[in-house]
Amino acid sequence: MLVFLDTEFTDFIDFELISIGMVSEDGQHELYLEVQDFDRSKCNSFVQSAVWPQLGRMNDAKVTKAELQSRLRSWFATLPCHVTLACDSQHDRDLLADALDGEWPENLQGWFDFRPMIDVGIFNRAIAHYHTPDKPWHHALYDAQAHRAGWIDSQLNVSK
Repeated sequence: MLVFLDTEFTDFIDFELISIGMVSEDGQHELYLEVQDFDRSKCNSFVQSAVWPQLGRMNDAKVTKAELQSRLRSWFATLPCHVTLACDSQHDRDLLADALDGEWPENLQGWFDFRPMIDVGIFNRAIAHYHTPDKPWHHALYDAQAHRAGWIDSQLNVSK
């Protein structure tokens, strides 16, 4: 099963995790966490204007850096035996690896890089249509959900 992953982070050069969102391909499993003790001084102006306003929208999402790894591991333990991460950025994968201290869960079998799909019209349209004022861009869970929607639409089109 694919697990769509998205993160928000401080900056491309000095990056530190701010939030992480994941949703399973079947839509039955979701996780969204916001790190409360990230270094705000590392954030570039884009992050300050686009990401910061998205924080605090979801109950029970707040974690400290110290709590992050156990929350991630607990969530992965609820997933099937074989899952593959699907994301559009190596940064997302690296930030998850850092949060897990480099030790991947046993059920995590690999990584699907869907960057080549970004140029596919069906995928892009589904992502764009997913985002609304209630589900804005640059929110890690909504972006992961949008990637799932793009994937599903592109797969439905392939099967026609």
